[in-house]
Amino acid sequence: MNERCRECGRGLTADEIAVTRKLINRGARSFYCVDCLAAYFEVTPEEIRERIAYFRQSGCTLFAPAGTPAG
Repeated sequence: MNERCRECGRGLTADEIAVTRKLINRGARSFYCVDCLAAYFEVTPEEIRERIAYFRQSGCTLFAPAGTPAG
């Protein structure tokens, strides 16, 4: 992945792209890192990570199964 956070410019993981799509807009073309997404929603980064784990466990197809390499 060579996507960058729309706020801070940090390189993004597949999970950060997926959670942006899940929480903001499935068709999003710009994305947030966990820290900036947490600031956007006024929650902690840990709460965003918990949502990522929840969505993955629930079978959301935006998230690769745990242990799957990115890319």
